[in-house]
Amino acid sequence: MATVWNYHQLGHTLKEADIIWALGSHDLRVADRTAELWHDRLAPVIVMSGGLGNFTEASFPEPEADLFAKRAIELGVPADSILIENKSTNTGENVAFTQEILTSRGIDPNSAIAVQKPYMERRTFATIRAQWPEINVQVTSPRLDFDSYCNADFPKEKVTAIMIGDLQRIIEYPSRGFMIEQDVPAEVLDAMQHLIHAGYDAHLLR
Repeated sequence: MATVWNYHQLGHTLKEADIIWALGSHDLRVADRTAELWHDRLAPVIVMSGGLGNFTEASFPEPEADLFAKRAIELGVPADSILIENKSTNTGENVAFTQEILTSRGIDPNSAIAVQKPYMERRTFATIRAQWPEINVQVTSPRLDFDSYCNADFPKEKVTAIMIGDLQRIIEYPSRGFMIEQDVPAEVLDAMQHLIHAGYDAHLLR
């Protein structure tokens, strides 16, 4: 599990950017990390992006971006520093709809810090690089190791199955134009196959 978990994370050293861009999910710790970066003055504007997706449609009372914004405000981020894009249902739509929101506000960023779950850093980076190649993107996530990340709400079995599904998409999606190609080392492929054979296949493409 550690081999795949570590592969998904890019270890970017963050620099100041034009926007901090939280890509919606079922994990409010992404909003916590976003607020932390704003307080660290890494960008003046936050974009919360996310509607209701596969993991949140049945469990969230309102779109991911709205809940993320409320959480950030609770953590001291001014509401007027946050833009909300609450219609997207996947990472590709996060990109397209965020571009629309920014354009409507007259904002043309050259750089962004994208915030995601730890096991979606690489997939997020690859998607943004393919679909918005003009922007200089860094990616980060809540600073937690696998054991610390998992809990009653995010059990290890579920997280492992999801990150195996995301790894498969990193391999398969470039041919569909969704992402740029990423090198996948042999030891990561071996770990992936081992975990699939162990039954962690619930989120694989069929």
